Amino acid sequence: MRYWLTLERGIIQLLQVKIQKRPTSMHCPDKESVYHIPVMLGECLEGLRIDPDGCYVDVTFGGGGHSRAIVEKLSSKGRLYGFDQDADACRNILQDERFTFVTSNFRYLANFMDYYGEDGVDGILADLGVSSHHFDEEERGFSFRSESPLLDMRMNARAGRNAAAILNEYDASSLSDLFYHYGELKQARRLATSIVHYRESLSGGLQTVGQLLEAVRSLISPREEKKQLACIFQALRIEVNDELGALQQMLEAALGCLRSGGRLVVMTYHSLEDRMVKNFLRYGTVKAPDEDSLRLYGAPQSPWQQITRKPLTASTKELSDNPRSRSAKLRIAEKI
Repeated sequence: MRYWLTLERGIIQLLQVKIQKRPTSMHCPDKESVYHIPVMLGECLEGLRIDPDGCYVDVTFGGGGHSRAIVEKLSSKGRLYGFDQDADACRNILQDERFTFVTSNFRYLANFMDYYGEDGVDGILADLGVSSHHFDEEERGFSFRSESPLLDMRMNARAGRNAAAILNEYDASSLSDLFYHYGELKQARRLATSIVHYRESLSGGLQTVGQLLEAVRSLISPREEKKQLACIFQALRIEVNDELGALQQMLEAALGCLRSGGRLVVMTYHSLEDRMVKNFLRYGTVKAPDEDSLRLYGAPQSPWQQITRKPLTASTKELSDNPRSRSAKLRIAEKI
């Protein structure tokens, strides 16, 4: 039953794909440079080992920088699918017959590949970082640089519960778990208690970035303010968008969609994502086997050959040109 519900949602979203496959206005390159600078572009292309006649998927289309570079390496027979659940990404759709844009969360990768009749793809790229666009569009509530925006943080602004709803509806225990597990914050319990007390003093509850900052400011060290606030906002964003659940579904779908010899190229930006990807490539599951299982049965045979034993990081030049690449870790694997 769950599969059919998921499939039904995917098919409904396909109605939007047909409309957006060929936009009426040409893409402006200047917009892309503002929207998002593609991270480790050369390393990603090399990792995909592109066959000009092959079929590829960019599950995090965003500004289209990676996709544009992939299409340039394809022949007239090649195909590229780009996924993005954010309606803002539609402004960057490529004007190319070899490209199909899918307005959907990448967790539905397998559903859409089945719909389009693709019995196997040659490479899948996932850049899991939040795009520069999301941080720069202050009204989306992803950044703490401005205090006036509403607490939203939804990647898909048309659906789901926003950050304000979570902060106002979750009890202290649930908020504490969220900050501890998704933000890896040691003072998670005190942060949660402070938020609950503060929201009770507001007639309309917590609604703006500024109100959240006021609720937690006394518990944050001035020397680590940016780091700790980033962890708080990361935890909320992960919960709002079910990012880790979607990542698990996408990784499992990628294994099923790739042909033998196909490449999976994934960039992560924090330890929670990277741990999941690392485990998936090493063991075939996002959770590592427990020590007793490893001792009794040994490590399970992985369906992947790891091309990068250790993750690649941005070069010194790229770090200088694009500081937001500093936390990126790139892992590449080939399906056995």
